Amino acid sequence: MRSRLAARSARLVLAAAAVTALAATSTACSPDDVEDTGSSPAASASAGKTDSPSAGESVSASASGSGGSDSGTDAKTEAAGDGDKSGYGQSCGTNDLDFKVTSETQAGGYYLVTAKAKSGITCYLDVNTPSVSFGSGDEGLASPVGQGGEDPIKLTGSAVAYTGISPKTTNTDGGVEFENVIISVTNDDPNPAELKLPDTATVDKPIVTNWATDRAEAVPVNV
Repeated sequence: MRSRLAARSARLVLAAAAVTALAATSTACSPDDVEDTGSSPAASASAGKTDSPSAGESVSASASGSGGSDSGTDAKTEAAGDGDKSGYGQSCGTNDLDFKVTSETQAGGYYLVTAKAKSGITCYLDVNTPSVSFGSGDEGLASPVGQGGEDPIKLTGSAVAYTGISPKTTNTDGGVEFENVIISVTNDDPNPAELKLPDTATVDKPIVTNWATDRAEAVPVNV
């Protein structure tokens, strides 16, 4: 009888121990604990996404920045297209112009030079008097006589400007013969034009007029 009671007591103790262990396990791994544990990585990932912009957002920002830069470039292009320089536009370089030389009989004979802007070019002759010389020596450099002159002269399309060159202003028989004349819009122009004369010129103390839009003002007179 005692032996059976002892066995029954032992079984009750083991059952009680099993219930206690099961309760402890349920408490340690409750659904609430599992949910909290599973939600932590998601929360961290969500926080990471909030703090850092996505690749799409970065590209959008870059595209927006590029658009602003293009607008600035357009504005600069429009300003450059206005041709605004010193109040009126870009200066003509010698290589912007086409020249024609004709021999005239007025005032004892002179050469009329006609200047015209090349196709597609608009520029201004903002230096009143061209630089003209026969040969490279100082004796062949034409002196300005101050006749005519407009400042500035706009050259574009069919618009032209004139200057007159008298190769000889002395009454002597001397002089040096030349078949070409060198002309540039300024003294320091890096691209002077060498023009073939319609005939051979005898040169002695040459003179040149200012640019003018009226050819009558380009007849050189030595004063």
